Formats: sequence, structure tokens, C-alpha cells
Amino acid sequence: MSKIFRRQWLQAAFLGASLTLMGSAIAQSYPSKPIRLVVPFTPGGVTDTSGRLIAEQLSKRLGQQVIVDNKPGASGNIGTQQVAAAEGDGYTLLLGFDGTLVINPHVFPKTGFDTLKDFAPIGKIGDAVLILVANPSFPAKNLKDLIALSKTQAGGLSYGTSGTGGTPHIAGELLRQRTGANLVHVPYKGGGQALTDVLGGNIPLVYTAIAGAIPHVKSGKLLPIAVSSSKRASSLPDVATFIENGVSDFEASSWVALLAPAKTPRAIVTRLNTELNAVLNDPEVRERLNGMGITAAPGTPESFGAELSRDLSKYGPVVKAAGIKAE
Repeated sequence: MSKIFRRQWLQAAFLGASLTLMGSAIAQSYPSKPIRLVVPFTPGGVTDTSGRLIAEQLSKRLGQQVIVDNKPGASGNIGTQQVAAAEGDGYTLLLGFDGTLVINPHVFPKTGFDTLKDFAPIGKIGDAVLILVANPSFPAKNLKDLIALSKTQAGGLSYGTSGTGGTPHIAGELLRQRTGANLVHVPYKGGGQALTDVLGGNIPLVYTAIAGAIPHVKSGKLLPIAVSSSKRASSLPDVATFIENGVSDFEASSWVALLAPAKTPRAIVTRLNTELNAVLNDPEVRERLNGMGITAAPGTPESFGAELSRDLSKYGPVVKAAGIKAE
């Protein structure tokens, strides 16, 4: 080994060791003050409620308060943009939502952030199963008959969702494109209003998060058609998936996750991921999330980052083919 090469090798090794020690020191001293968790929606929804649960539990584990800061507007874009522009010091975090991070970029001409460049994925909190339900008087009792019936309707079959460009809307468009079903989207200003109308028989179908539909399905006031997760939902184990109904590789679940600004030190991201996973593996937390229709999904920053990228690519063609644009 030449003297020059040896010196360069030693310098590189010293630098690597220094960075490792520095990262370890950062992780040990973090956090030294309260952390702000930006929720880009109004208080009260499932996304906000799940975020408050995670903030409560992380506060206990980190020894510093994690304060929820609701910053609604522009379908989540305003709060998300604020986190993208924040200092990458671990004291401003984002409660990420698939509708904002992987659908909005295709729906809005400008969101004010780049999903893959402006954020450091910490980890996914969990998946919220989506379900297609019908009024009990609806003549088709399964997906096959629903698709066949839709093709006989000149005006198509209407399905309600929580709004244009939301994950249920995209799931409905994906179903229409994959099966040729003649479905017509009816956007509401919230999933609750859509459920009310299908319960009252004003529209035949609603695509919605499973949490709001569970009590009505169990009471017989709503007819479940299928869930769009890869596996059956534990809260409604008797309801088959779209895949089981013959629509191969059909999966469209909503998710919530934790992210930080892009330049957040790796040591802090790792620390937050470790604590988040510990929270998600707590049986009580898993049960509380399950009550919200969310299945806890602990994992690595890398696995969530890969899913983020896949979903961003998957939904682009669906949005474009459906001609969906922000209202």
C-alpha cells in the first residue's frame, strides 16, 4: 500500500468514524425540546385522530411533547408544503396521507412540494382499508353482477365518495378502468355525507374508508360488495376482496405515515423510526388504530420510501385516464 493511498484510506476511515460518532451523539441528545407534528387537515377526521394517537404515544417514548398542529387547506397541500420548507432538524414532522403525497401531485397543477425530493420517510403508521358498499335494495349482490348491471345502464351506476381526487375516487376509477364497469363518480364534501345518502337510497353505491361503514354493514343497513385491500379486513372478515372477486392484482388502500423534511439527519430519522415501530407494536395502540379502520404497519424508512415511489407512479396513469383535475 503506497503512503499516499494509505493516508487517503486513513482519512476516509477517520471521516466515516467521525460521522458515525456524530450521528450517535445527535440521536442520543435528540429531542431536547417539543416536536411539532403538522396534520394537514382539520381536527376530527380519521387522519387527524390517528395522528393524535401517535403523537401521544411518541411523547411518552421520546420524553418530549409531540404537539399536533392542524394546518388544513388545498386538500392537504398547505400543511404539507410548510413541512417541506421547514428546517430539517427533527422538530417539525408531517403526518403524511396518500391522497396528499401520491395523488395530489397528479391532480393539482402545483402542490408546492416534491413528494420524493422534499421529504425523508420515517415510516408508515398503517393502512386504512377501503370498501365498496351498496344500499340493501340494490339489485346486484356481488361484484360480478354489479359490473354486469352497470353495463346495462345508459347513465351508469353512481358511486359516492368523500370528494374529487381522494383515494376512494381514485379506487373507483381504477375499478372502472380495470373492469369496464359503467360507474359514475358523485363527489361529496365528506365521506359521512356520502354514507348518509346511500343509507337513504339517494345513491346506490359508496366507496369509502371501512371505519365509517363497519357498523352499518354489521347491522345490515349496508350491503358490502368488496374491500380493496390485498387481504380481507380483520374488522369484516366475511367480506371478500376485489382480488377474490376476480379482479387480479387490484389493491387500493389508503395510508397514513410519518415524514420529516428531506435534510433531517439520518440518525434522527432512525431514532424516530425505532420509536414509531415500538408504538405500532403495542397491542393497545394496534387495537385503537384498528377501531379507526387502520391496520398498523411497522417497517423501515426504506420500505415506506419504496412504497411511496410505487404509489406515485401507479396513480398517475389512473388520474390522467380519468381526466381528474382539482376543483
